[in-house]
Amino acid sequence: MATTIVSSKEEVGSTDSFCIEPVDLNSSFDDDGKIYGYKGLKIAIWVSSISFHAYADIAFESTTDKILLIAIIKCYKGGKGITDLKSDLQVCVDSQFKPSLPKIFAETLIESEEEFLQTFSTQRNLIRSMVSTGEVLQPKTSIGQISDSNGGLGATTSDLQVVRLVVGKTAAGHLYSHLIPLVLLLVDGSSPIDVVDPRWELYVLIQNKTDEKGDIYNVLLGFTAVYRFYHYPDSSRLRLSQILVLPPYQHKGYGRYLLEVLNDVAVSENVYDLTVEEPLDYFQHVRTCVDVLRLNKFHPIKDAVNSAVLQLKQGKLSKKTHTPRLMPATSVIEDARKSLKINKKQFLQCWDVFLYLWLDPVDTYMKDFVGIISNRMKEDLIGKDSGAGGKRVVEVPSEYEPEMSFVMFRSQAGEATSTVQIDENQPNQEEQLQQLVDERVKEIKSIAEKVSSQISITAAAS
Repeated sequence: MATTIVSSKEEVGSTDSFCIEPVDLNSSFDDDGKIYGYKGLKIAIWVSSISFHAYADIAFESTTDKILLIAIIKCYKGGKGITDLKSDLQVCVDSQFKPSLPKIFAETLIESEEEFLQTFSTQRNLIRSMVSTGEVLQPKTSIGQISDSNGGLGATTSDLQVVRLVVGKTAAGHLYSHLIPLVLLLVDGSSPIDVVDPRWELYVLIQNKTDEKGDIYNVLLGFTAVYRFYHYPDSSRLRLSQILVLPPYQHKGYGRYLLEVLNDVAVSENVYDLTVEEPLDYFQHVRTCVDVLRLNKFHPIKDAVNSAVLQLKQGKLSKKTHTPRLMPATSVIEDARKSLKINKKQFLQCWDVFLYLWLDPVDTYMKDFVGIISNRMKEDLIGKDSGAGGKRVVEVPSEYEPEMSFVMFRSQAGEATSTVQIDENQPNQEEQLQQLVDERVKEIKSIAEKVSSQISITAAAS
């Protein structure tokens, strides 16, 4: 089963089209994720990047069940008749029996290939018409051309627009309904947002294109869904919940471009902070690269880093009774939140990168640096031998708003406050901790390598 994104009718059926791999659609078929009753079955799904309609090209050598037998077996005996492929790729609800599991393509799936091919012309302006109801934003940080993941130059920013669509005030719900299939397919662990909740905002990245007639149309390159929380007493917090750059446009710098626009929005609107809901490793890598470069222009951090590095360079920290954490002052973290809207957790991710960058020569102090990272992670994940613990939240049964019922208490000394699961067995703890430390140090080095040349350029320019 193959799912392919196409931008023109000529690409449908072409081997040069962009195939999304790997995509598991088994959960769309019956409760057990299996397809019954077909011999030599082949399914090719084509998704239009112009209108986000889809067409399923289904071919098979033969079937094994009769239609009447299907109804009897599937509806009354609970057995497995021939799978209804078309309806299982859509949303179908049996009025006499339990609703089927949510399917992938819903109303975006078009029955005939001819009708699907026509959408490339009839729906050419669909995205343009929907984003016209939103607010056009421009980043203050990206100018000229966007750099891809390999440092090459991509699209010019003059061809790009980020449009904010607020649910309830714009066509955000209509647009998102077209994007749901790709969200479910491509965003790990995702579920659709509530398209009637006015606190949801879509930030849509579009590129202006010109067709053969000279008419301008819009291509959607990616989007992010952001939730705006109330923050006492008179502010708000932005939480990035979903971000997706379509596969043909990935690794070209567009995700970073979207993130820079969100950072600008957070600063210009003076929200409390900008957070990310369970970021994947790759996105967290990009996010930290962006924030390190932003913090590099934030003067209070430089004195703090310099002080910490001087302490680290005194040497043999691992032999001391108490290894210092080399953390910045609370005031520095708070100033960064106020100025750049970077929360404490993300600030500390960037802080370690700065420590590493300022170690010169780095090899001389690497052992102590790794020791500091290790001790800090051990305290955060497993706990300290003494001192006050952190706070813990435990869900409790309640008839009123079960999902919102909890108690909070201060954990005792030695209790872990992190969500990372660590084995209670001592040898296993040490092994798992060492693995986490190795991964963390590897990530710090990777980010430092990415940003070091840009920091040097910034320093030279200033």
